[in-house]
Amino acid sequence: MSHLLREHAPITQAGWSLLDDEARERLAPALAARKLVDFAGPHGWAHSATNLGRAERIADAPEGIVAATRRVLPLVEARAPFSVARSELADADRGAEDVDFEELDSAAHRIAVAENAAVFHGWGAAAISGIAETTTHDTIALGEDCERYPRHVAVAVDTLRGVGIDGPYGLALGPEAHTRVLETSQHGGYPLLEHLREILGGPPVWAPGVEGAVVLSVGGGHFLFESGEDLSIGYESHDAESVQLYLEESFSFRIATPEAAVALTP
Repeated sequence: MSHLLREHAPITQAGWSLLDDEARERLAPALAARKLVDFAGPHGWAHSATNLGRAERIADAPEGIVAATRRVLPLVEARAPFSVARSELADADRGAEDVDFEELDSAAHRIAVAENAAVFHGWGAAAISGIAETTTHDTIALGEDCERYPRHVAVAVDTLRGVGIDGPYGLALGPEAHTRVLETSQHGGYPLLEHLREILGGPPVWAPGVEGAVVLSVGGGHFLFESGEDLSIGYESHDAESVQLYLEESFSFRIATPEAAVALTP
């Protein structure tokens, strides 16, 4: 039996398939960090910590013994609760195409935002340092003039190249900045998004949970996301009207090369 306890829910196999498909569809565009950093796993729910490959000397060891403790980074468990009406699940089994999964959609957005925010801005209580807060480079102000965005991104790319960080490069765009980019064409009607893609040599990505934007190398080895339990739907309880469920994951994130990113403030 899985720790998700799905076997105890009053949900048919077809219902679970529909829920999983809906979650996957809503999460895929929003999980920006996974498109830009290294992803390892999933290693399973029992995986509790990331090996940091370091040790700390123990001062109080038995006589004649030299001892050290291994350093690890604990995985954080994140859960976003939601509920589904049993009447909607029954209609889904009848073949309804317009099943109301509004709460699931909201939970998917919340947990994606939390994951992105942890990767790019940190989560101190979970011992996670964020890319934007640990970069060794000066920040660049985006401003409100979208036509200047390519210049700012080019400066960030040149900064990374200047310290020997090779491309391709990616761009995590916060929702407000991303909307401006989508709505803007430069002189001659050339899409701004395509201009940014050419400068980066890699993807500009919509990143809910990010404030401003971050330019980073996506060449690998710089930013490391480790998944224990990948995003999954679990069962909590139910009554006559609804089923209480949750989206859950466990993960750690660590930065190997702080100088491999430049933060662009709103």
